[in-house]
Amino acid sequence: MDNGSPRGPSERPPPPACPGTASRPEATSASAGASSRPSRLTPWLCAVGFLDFFGVSMVVPLLSLHIKSLGASPTVAGVVGSLYGLLQLFSSTLVGSWSDIVGRPHCLLSCILFSALGYFVLGLSTNVFLFAVARIIVGIFKHTHSVSKVLISDLVSERERLLVIGHFNAASNFGFILGPMVGGYLTELEGGFYLTAFICTSIFILNAGLCWMLLSYEENAHGNEWVSSKKARASPSAEATQSLQIKSVSHEAAKCRILTGSSWTAVVSMLKNLGSIASSDLWDVFLVRLLMSISVMLYHSNFVLALEERFGMKPKHTGYLISYSSTLGVAAGFLLGPIARLYRHNNYAILLRSTILTSLLLMLYSVSASIWTVILSSTVLAFSTTVGRTCITDLELTLGGNQASGTLIGIGQSVSAMGRIVAPLLSGIAQEFSPCGPPSLGVVLGFVAVLIMFFNQPRYCSDKDFKLKIA
Repeated sequence: MDNGSPRGPSERPPPPACPGTASRPEATSASAGASSRPSRLTPWLCAVGFLDFFGVSMVVPLLSLHIKSLGASPTVAGVVGSLYGLLQLFSSTLVGSWSDIVGRPHCLLSCILFSALGYFVLGLSTNVFLFAVARIIVGIFKHTHSVSKVLISDLVSERERLLVIGHFNAASNFGFILGPMVGGYLTELEGGFYLTAFICTSIFILNAGLCWMLLSYEENAHGNEWVSSKKARASPSAEATQSLQIKSVSHEAAKCRILTGSSWTAVVSMLKNLGSIASSDLWDVFLVRLLMSISVMLYHSNFVLALEERFGMKPKHTGYLISYSSTLGVAAGFLLGPIARLYRHNNYAILLRSTILTSLLLMLYSVSASIWTVILSSTVLAFSTTVGRTCITDLELTLGGNQASGTLIGIGQSVSAMGRIVAPLLSGIAQEFSPCGPPSLGVVLGFVAVLIMFFNQPRYCSDKDFKLKIA
């Protein structure tokens, strides 16, 4: 806000009205220094994301078969299987906020190491108890992907963020394509599940070594700037306070956090960040994320069963269709750059249109009378859902700014975890009426998300600068 003093020669004009249309001026010199290195660091982070998804996707498809082989009843298997989603619901926000306090690289390394421990215990699980312990460890600490995305947002400018995160998602999803094939081959060997789990553990240890080498190199090359850049950015600068009106975290509290590094101060800062986001104006963004997460999960929930009942399609051929869609999702990650330039980096406009397209495609799938219509809808859905997931993450970071971005990502992941808990229940109820029930319900939720975005559009695209009001 202009206080009547003359504008300095280096001061830039105010940002445009719509979020995502242009990059915001760098808040600190540390962030400027970090942004000068993205081309060298982001390929390594993409490798971290690839290894993470590759290792996980080797094991996850085999979990239901393994717990059944341990003698667990369907009810017990369901309860143990829900542990991961329930723990992710609460731990995502805490780990994201913790990364705001200790720095992204150390948080990322810790998450990878504890995840390796979880999969090591899984490789030793000869009974249901050890299986549950392994899933608890992984449910608490498996946040490699979300912390990596926050680290990328620290390293690149706001204008480049959508493109770089898209490339990161594409590299990660490529690992998700290869992993099930390798895991399916290994599980046919004697003791195949345990072998697969130990290989997954080895991949996570390799990933931790890669992250540690990256951390050591950057600390030697740039001193404490690499580790403390996020902490510096977490302090409300004059420009950030002017555009976002962050009131809950004072400069003195942030300074005390950086200088003392005490555990008590870190806990207090974490709680303040959580309270700030909880009382912010981002409720509609998180609600849209929840609705679209449930909508897409409903589409996937009975995909194999629905195609078999509606078209007599064998599960093997449905698996080919799923792999085809996953491959297209990887390709969609590389199209985010041209799409962003087409819309002049207006991420809100991209998200609104991708949400509308996703809802229409779900409707087409629900009423389709031909398998070719299903293939068409699945083809375009692979693009629209990939674009939507990336854009809503970028929109959260854009509206929230650099303050507590780890907490923002963590809350977003918790919202998605809530969707993973709710979607199976809604899918089961909807399937009582029709195989098309789950995607039809997803259509309704998708259009509710569109209405929420439409009615809140003036708040994002007004003549005045958008202000994230945090009480």
